[in-house]
Amino acid sequence: MNIATLPLASADTAAFCEGARLLPVRGVRGGQPFAVQDWVAEEVPVALEYNGISHAVMLATPLDLEDFALGFSLSEGILEAAHELYASEVESAERGITVRLEVSAAAFARLKQRRRSLAGRTGCGLCGTESLAQVARELPVLGAGPSFERAAIGRAMAQFQSLQTLQEATGAVHAAAWCSADGEVVWLREDVGRHNALDKLVGALAANEVDAAAGFIAVTSRASFEMVQKAAMAGVSLLAAVSAPTSFAVETAQRAGLTLVGFARREDLGVYSHPQRLPADTVAANGQRPH
Repeated sequence: MNIATLPLASADTAAFCEGARLLPVRGVRGGQPFAVQDWVAEEVPVALEYNGISHAVMLATPLDLEDFALGFSLSEGILEAAHELYASEVESAERGITVRLEVSAAAFARLKQRRRSLAGRTGCGLCGTESLAQVARELPVLGAGPSFERAAIGRAMAQFQSLQTLQEATGAVHAAAWCSADGEVVWLREDVGRHNALDKLVGALAANEVDAAAGFIAVTSRASFEMVQKAAMAGVSLLAAVSAPTSFAVETAQRAGLTLVGFARREDLGVYSHPQRLPADTVAANGQRPH
């Protein structure tokens, strides 16, 4: 629990929290000064190295890094399938963490062709992109996929608070979750970067051979175009975000055939593209902009 919500008297008594460090903090709340130990989310440089060649350095929460590396590789189109990753190894050093990936010759050739060298902040996914053509890649056009009830999306959103253990401790991380068609959160990953959280989720789904198309993805952040792109690359036909989408996200979702839902809170939501996967009354019930 972070100090914004926890009684100050107990803020320094929490147990071990993976992905966070206990640091001193002083301040004033409610007019009363305080000095406690508080959990702060870890953020470390993470380098991805393919067949001995450094490709990207991003800032991330040092949890589930093998999922992160696999998901990033799939989302970025470096790997066409999980089986092209032969092995991965995580090595920590004083300056950060390196994830060494051994990939197929075809994947490595794909990587070299793209000639990207990322040195970005919190996995924005675009830093280092060399041309406008590399920003919006060709995406697979998603099939019809399953239909989803509005209540299922609301049910998924309602589970975030109880499942986000790192967010509860630090108040500083995003989450991405894969949910069954009836709204049960099955897989969830957290990270200081929203794109990182989604890459970790995509990697976990691939590593565990989950049929991602059978459910939907829910995220605690806004829906940027990169989030739409990553969801489409994972074969997921509906992305629900607790905050707003961007215009580029909507355009990308239209192009990929993805149903993009924003402002998904409880059972309220707004549908920005391909509403056919939701009941007709979800769109018709409210013609006003959601808030």
